[in-house]
Amino acid sequence: MMRTITFSTLFPSSARPAHGIFVANRLGHLLASGAVTTSIVAPTPWFPSTHPWFGEYARHAAIPGFEEVSGQAVHHPRYPVIPKVGMHLAPLLLYLGARRTIGSILRGGFNADLIDAHYFYPDGVAAILLGKTFGKPVVITARGTDINQIADHPLPRRMIRWAAREAAGLITVCQALKDRLVEIGVEAERIRVLRNGVDLEVFQPVDRETVRAKYNLTGRVLLSVGHLIPRKGHHLAIEALAALPGATLLIAGMGPEQAHLVALCRRLGVAERVRFLGQVPHADLAEFYSAADVLVLASEREGWANVLLEAMACGTPVIASKVWGTPEVVADPAAGMLVADRTGPGFAAALMQLFTNLPNRAATRCYAEQFSWDMTTAGQIELFRSVIARTSSLSGATALAAY
Repeated sequence: MMRTITFSTLFPSSARPAHGIFVANRLGHLLASGAVTTSIVAPTPWFPSTHPWFGEYARHAAIPGFEEVSGQAVHHPRYPVIPKVGMHLAPLLLYLGARRTIGSILRGGFNADLIDAHYFYPDGVAAILLGKTFGKPVVITARGTDINQIADHPLPRRMIRWAAREAAGLITVCQALKDRLVEIGVEAERIRVLRNGVDLEVFQPVDRETVRAKYNLTGRVLLSVGHLIPRKGHHLAIEALAALPGATLLIAGMGPEQAHLVALCRRLGVAERVRFLGQVPHADLAEFYSAADVLVLASEREGWANVLLEAMACGTPVIASKVWGTPEVVADPAAGMLVADRTGPGFAAALMQLFTNLPNRAATRCYAEQFSWDMTTAGQIELFRSVIARTSSLSGATALAAY
C-alpha cells in the first residue's frame, strides 16, 4: 500500500466543516480504493482569540491542533499570516509552520512515499521545500485561483514555475488550468488533467414536492451556493432575481459579504424573496439542489466547481458564468446554460431563456452520472505509483536522519 502525506491549507475542520471539502472528497475516494493510506496535514493561520468579535478570524483560533474529521486523523499546525506582505512570504511561513509536524509524523514511523499537495500557491511551493527537507517527492494539484489569479502576480508566478520544475508530478482539475500553467512556462507533457467527480450516492434526487413543502417553497426557485465573497457572484444572482417576479432565491454559504448582500436585497426590493441559509452541511445540500429549479453559479473565476455536478446529480440544471473550467463541466443542453454576459441582466436573460425549455431532470441526472470519481482515483493511483518507482527510498531516510 502506498503511503502519502496529504498537505493543504484547504481541508475541512471542526470549526470550518465546508472549507476545502473538494480536497477531502477526492481524498476520501482515493482512500476507499485501498491502494493508499495517508497522514493529513492541514495547516491553519495562527490567530490569538476565539472571541466572536473577530468573526472569520476567530474560527481559525477555534481549530484544534489535532482532530478527527470524517474518520480521518488531521494535524493542524499553525503558521503566521502577515497582512499586505503576506502573499510573498506565505510559502516560507507555511513551510516553517508545518516542518515540525511532518518531521514528527515521519519519525513516528509513518514513512511516507510522497507528499500530495493541493493548491499550488502557497501550499505547493511550501510542499516542495518540505520535500527537499525530508527527501520526499511531491505531487501538486492546481485547483483554481492558485493559477487563474495568484499566478498573475510576478513573484508568486516565478515561485509557481520553480515548484512545477521541482515537483515529481503535476495535476490540474481542468484543461483550462493546464493551459494556464503551460502559458506561464510549465511543460505540457508533465501535467495530467484529473477532473473532480461527484458522489452519486450522496447527491441524488430527493422527492421535490416533499422537500419544497418542508421548506415552504413555491414557484420558481433559484439556488446559489458558495462562500459569501465577491468572486462567487451572489450579488449577480440577487440582481437577476429582481427581473424575475415571483421567483425565490436561496443562498447557501457564509462569509464577509453577507451584510453587503442583505443590503443589496433591500435596495432592490427583493429581501422578502431571498433566504440566506447559512452554512449548510455538505450532504444536506442534496435537499436544496432537489428543491431548486436552477442552480446559479455567477463566479468570476473557477477551476472545476463541484457545486455544478452536485446540482446536476440531483437533477437540477445550472446557469453558470462562462469562465475557466466551467465550460468543461456544462457541456450539454441537459446540464444547463453558460452565460458570457456576467451581469445581473445577463443572468436574468439566461434564466428566462432556460425557463422556457427546462431540461428533463432525469436527463440532467444522467449527464452527471458520467462524472464519477473512478477515473480520477485510477489516475491518481497510476501517477503515484510512477512517482514512487522513480524515486529512491534511501534519500528520505537520509534526509530525516539529518533533520
